[in-house]
Amino acid sequence: MSAIEPPELEPTSAEPSLWTRSLLSGAVAGLTVDLSLYPLDTIKTRLQQARKHTSASSSKPPAPSLRQTFRGIYAGLPSVALGSAPSAASFFIVYDGVKRHLLPSPSSTTSTPASWQHTILTHSLASSLGEIAACAVRVPTEVIKQRAQAGLFGGSTLLALKDILALRHPSGNAEGRGLGLVIRELYRGTTITIAREIPFTVLQFTTWEAMKDAYASRDAASSDGAVPGSVSAGIATAPSALFGSFAGAVAAGLTTPLDVVKTRVMLARRGGGDNVQVGDVVRGIMKEEGFGAFWRGIGPRVAWIGIGGAVFLGSYQFTWNMLEAKEKGKKHTESEPL
Repeated sequence: MSAIEPPELEPTSAEPSLWTRSLLSGAVAGLTVDLSLYPLDTIKTRLQQARKHTSASSSKPPAPSLRQTFRGIYAGLPSVALGSAPSAASFFIVYDGVKRHLLPSPSSTTSTPASWQHTILTHSLASSLGEIAACAVRVPTEVIKQRAQAGLFGGSTLLALKDILALRHPSGNAEGRGLGLVIRELYRGTTITIAREIPFTVLQFTTWEAMKDAYASRDAASSDGAVPGSVSAGIATAPSALFGSFAGAVAAGLTTPLDVVKTRVMLARRGGGDNVQVGDVVRGIMKEEGFGAFWRGIGPRVAWIGIGGAVFLGSYQFTWNMLEAKEKGKKHTESEPL
């Protein structure tokens, strides 16, 4: 009798494992980078915080002192610790899913490789949709985190959250409107966050994927026939981390003005109205601080995301490769004759 042939079941059985890989790899990457580089994020937020004039004759707002900048460097950490893993997992589930749907399968030997134009458009679409999914989780944690980082509520994550939840029963308003205010406050700055993240992530991931593809093509002899553009293109962790660092640093520098505006919107306090308009924030910065304020915090941001790109995409690639090797080893063991 001939041996049982399982290949027909592989396409359907492999799909759940790919989703699991995306989920676990993304969660590990998000948690690793946010926890390891949190101090740089705090410094960046404080440098971008609006500065008040000390007197009518002051020509420039005073810069925060070194002590003020570094005090409570881990303020807001509980918020990001809870949100980083599900946020990054959401991104990579969507990102990898779109890529698998639109690009040739790495296991297919008959598919025609996608053109570079199609590959770039796919990576851009995948990363944009992934960021929108991630922002649904990330924005509320960012609002709470940045208020704690900026020293509001004594740097307490819990007090920052309680301040928002207190809007459930605002005086003079109907009880039903309270929940709407809570949600609005938790998602304050969503539009500008997405407006910042989409160009950032498109720049970062198209550059990262292009560098990975070029590396894989140059080293095609040892790539085991993987199709460039696939998430498992046979690339080692170290090159992936290096490419991620470069791509992240470039994207971070170019999108700093959007990040400054996003920080100001999220730190805006209620009082003059519930809505904070992005246009008003931009005009306020130009009028009170000048064009240079849009580049405030660029050093820590580039350093944070440059190093973070290596940690984030390197740990993602490492976890993906480890899970892939484990699954291949398991399949090989199960296929061996008894």
